[in-house]
Amino acid sequence: MKKNLFLTLLAACMFLCIHAQDAPTCYRVSLTDKNNSPYSVDNPSAFLSDRAIAKRLRFNIPVTEQDLPINPQYIQQIKDLDTTIRLFCVSKWMNTLTIYCPDSTRLEAIEALPFVSSLLPVAAYHFEDTVSEQPATPPFDKSSLVYNPLRDSIGFYDYGAGYGQIALHNGHLLHQAGFTGEGMLIAVFDAGWDFVDSSYYFRRFFDEGQLLGTRDLMPYSNYVFEGHSHGTLVTSAIACEEDGLLVGTAPKANFFLIRSEDPKAEQLIEEDFWAQAAEIADSIGADVINSSLGYTTFPDFPQGNYTYSDMDGNTSIASQAASLLGEKGIIACISAGNDGENSWHYISHPCDATNVLAVGAADIYGNIAPFSSHGPSSDGRVKPDITSCGVETACIWPGDWQGTGNGTSLAAPVATGLCACLWQALPSATATQVMQYVRESASCYQQPNDSLGYGIPDFFAAYTAHASDAVGTYKPTTLQVFPNPCTDFFQIPNPQQDITRVELFSITGKLVATHTNPSQLIITFPVQDLPNGLYIGRVHHRNGQTKSFKILTTR
Repeated sequence: MKKNLFLTLLAACMFLCIHAQDAPTCYRVSLTDKNNSPYSVDNPSAFLSDRAIAKRLRFNIPVTEQDLPINPQYIQQIKDLDTTIRLFCVSKWMNTLTIYCPDSTRLEAIEALPFVSSLLPVAAYHFEDTVSEQPATPPFDKSSLVYNPLRDSIGFYDYGAGYGQIALHNGHLLHQAGFTGEGMLIAVFDAGWDFVDSSYYFRRFFDEGQLLGTRDLMPYSNYVFEGHSHGTLVTSAIACEEDGLLVGTAPKANFFLIRSEDPKAEQLIEEDFWAQAAEIADSIGADVINSSLGYTTFPDFPQGNYTYSDMDGNTSIASQAASLLGEKGIIACISAGNDGENSWHYISHPCDATNVLAVGAADIYGNIAPFSSHGPSSDGRVKPDITSCGVETACIWPGDWQGTGNGTSLAAPVATGLCACLWQALPSATATQVMQYVRESASCYQQPNDSLGYGIPDFFAAYTAHASDAVGTYKPTTLQVFPNPCTDFFQIPNPQQDITRVELFSITGKLVATHTNPSQLIITFPVQDLPNGLYIGRVHHRNGQTKSFKILTTR
């Protein structure tokens, strides 16, 4: 694998040992189905946050079987085959799980299970017995996941060293119009965020609650603020807000940090971690993803190496997951790679995916960086999609000093923050529409090429071209009630928080229960004290509108 990391990897004293080109010990297990799952599309709150459900409702994005978590019975049956088998990560969209199985004699038994379709070796890790699994569900505070409030006005920033990289895209004009990312949730995938928890430049993360959570997917660690500094630089280009020193592209956004990258090895399993990170971002309701990571060859696991023909958006599990993000309501900005001057000069996974923004690197004058990887994808699509500032990009380094860095790793976050601001400004647009608006605003849109792609976007021009589309707010077309039938409670999404009262009537028309709590994104209506049967519900909105529904209670 060739990461888009432009830093020297830091040595870390951890109890994971990696023996390059050893026999595999980790496998991607592909499953045949999700039969007999305890999860249901009628009860999405069991696996999606309130914010994620509100987004699905906002854009009429269905919850399907693809969104259901891996059947836990299947996981347990595999683990029961041997005490040394450990679960590393899962992908519900791909219906795969990735396991550590050091005893290769157990593989035949795994493959013989009726719900297993195939095994693929992905890594050669070796662990001491003290290594534990990571939890299956990312911890986060649902109550803090606010939804897209718009600011009326904002003062002018002194961008300091960051002015050139923002002005390249007229991002400063978008800020002056009042759009700085407030209420938007950005998920950042990276290798680590050294010292962010103690940095002066990131104090607002904690003082103002802009950091909504973290998740470490590495099986040997559980603390993202040590182990590597690449994420520190990347995130600072988006999040910093220090007048006269450095102001990032979305300084008022909220953030969720996910370590999906192993900073100490280059193995195929990192794509499995990336796919799970994408699903975590979806489950918490993230709006935009920044991934300054890329995969082509794997020195520590050469049997996983790719060729250019594999850069088709479908071969890699990470690219398959990335291609789903747009339809799930997420904008993904992914570094194109830093191989422009190498024998392999093409883009990497997962930026070859469809419905994402692959980001190349230029200087603040719009000149392409020699190191920026080239397109097209192997199936002929324009790549990179856009180009942003990745030459002497202003950022914060560990040790709390403001410096610069080079790489598409820094071009992607510049674009990421401005995508968040643009979507804040155009709340009625879908993720796919916003990405297309960005492409259409770019300097080479009419004549794209394999270096700049569609070119340098003008985010303020994208906003003004579509500002009339942003009048008003989204209006759900149908009332969602789940689960139905229900046992102890049912839920109603309330994304606009405009429901003032919910009433429940017996089939004879008698009022049997009332619930009022308009501040909730998801209204939970208890029914455990009601007799089983069919009821008629009525929802009252603040504007006087009412909607009716039927609900069946069973126990």
